[in-house]
Amino acid sequence: MAVFRWEGIKKTGETVKGSTDAQNENAVIAILRQQDIRPITIKEKKASLDLANLSIFKEKVTGKDLSVFTRQFATMIDSGLPLVQCLDILGAQQPNKTFQKTIKDIKASIEGGSTFAAALKKHPETFDSLYTNLVSAGEVGGMLDTILARLATYIEKAEKLKGRVKGAMVYPIVVLSVAAGAVAILLLFVIPIFAKMFADVGAALPAPTQFVMDLSNFLKHYILYLIIGIGAVVYAIRRYYKTSSGQFVIDGLLLKTPVFGEIIRKNAVARFTRTLSTMISSGVPIMDGLEIVARTSGNVIIENAIMKARESIAAGKTISEPLAQTKVFPSMVVQMISVGEATGNMDAMLSKIADFYDEEVDTAVAAMTSLIEPLLIVFLGVVIGGLVVAMYLPIFKIASTIK
Repeated sequence: MAVFRWEGIKKTGETVKGSTDAQNENAVIAILRQQDIRPITIKEKKASLDLANLSIFKEKVTGKDLSVFTRQFATMIDSGLPLVQCLDILGAQQPNKTFQKTIKDIKASIEGGSTFAAALKKHPETFDSLYTNLVSAGEVGGMLDTILARLATYIEKAEKLKGRVKGAMVYPIVVLSVAAGAVAILLLFVIPIFAKMFADVGAALPAPTQFVMDLSNFLKHYILYLIIGIGAVVYAIRRYYKTSSGQFVIDGLLLKTPVFGEIIRKNAVARFTRTLSTMISSGVPIMDGLEIVARTSGNVIIENAIMKARESIAAGKTISEPLAQTKVFPSMVVQMISVGEATGNMDAMLSKIADFYDEEVDTAVAAMTSLIEPLLIVFLGVVIGGLVVAMYLPIFKIASTIK
């Protein structure tokens, strides 16, 4: 999308000037004609360095931003407002500058003759294939307001589920990070004070105290190498994950992880069934729906299972058989999908499964939190308490000698 400066004449003979965001010069001409302006000159504005447009400075479009936009859009369309007017209103009131620019670009594309779905596809970083395909189906079927309402509901539920899982993962990481920071401060700054004091005394130190002193000395001399080593390991794992074999291995291990693996699996089932239900009920062909769901699954093991189901349907078989063979999806899910296929009520059955697994994720997260909290308390007590006791053992020994 480029910016064009133009000068034109209105029907009244008045000369006007302005600038318009458009794909090309022809699009600008079409926009001006709609405004009853005859263009005289049209020049593309030269691009300049704009820090706000650099990716590191761009404000990210969140799921909440997208759900609010979609819900408001659905309400406006249902009320009979024209598409361009809806975009104009939503763009003007959008607080997220990145999203505001995206909405304005979409509006300019539509004014240039593009369809709504085609305009959305120009911004894949904001509107994924699920969103654009559903909008396309809504435009073709003349039920855009209904599709947008379904999309808004889907995004709201997906964000809620993502928040639960993220909260479950973040809590122990934050607690352990704080604990590691506290231990590092003790070893680097507090223990050396005790070490100097004990060195002046000259007495032999108990084994736990000597171990803590050695650990403190090691950390003081090699902390930089440790940080570099940890960074290198993280980088190597991330690079490995970007390979097809690495993604397959790591995603497989994540699904087999105790506690966390079960949450990931249930979250994937809820996401798969919710997405496919929304697409089928909106009129998207099941083959296209399965391909989109597979690409957005977030786990290559589950993606492969869904693609095998797609191949099975292409060969004239059922969707439930290959899902059962992969052993990724629970047997209850497979059986309910099989019933949905037999009764021709697949979208409703998938929606019921999604609702059930939303609750299952809630239960699993609550159980994990209740399990982790006491374990973290015990761990912190043992580590911090162990350090304190180790440092006071020589003091107790000296005190007993004086008596």
